[in-house]
Amino acid sequence: MSSPEDRSGVIKDLVESVGGQIITFGYCFGDYYFVGRFEFPDNTAAAILVMAVANTGSITNAKTTVLIPIADGFVAAQKAREMTYRAPEH
Repeated sequence: MSSPEDRSGVIKDLVESVGGQIITFGYCFGDYYFVGRFEFPDNTAAAILVMAVANTGSITNAKTTVLIPIADGFVAAQKAREMTYRAPEH
C-alpha cells in the first residue's frame, strides 16, 4: 500500500484488447481483494487475459467461473440424464 494507484483504466484496456467488456468490478472484503464480472467473446479470450496477467506474478490467487445460459444448462441436464456412468468402487 506504499503507492496505491487506480488500475481501472489498465483493466479496461486489457479486457477490451481481447474483445471483452467489463460488466462490473470492484474491491471487496473476504477471500479476494478484487472481484470482476466480464464478458468475453469466448473462453479462449478469457484464458488469454488470465494467463497474461498471471504470468507477470502480480496476482497469486485467481478464480474464474464460466456462466452458461439457463437454456444451455437445461439441455446439458437432459443429455446427462440419458448417459450411463458407473462410479469407481472405493
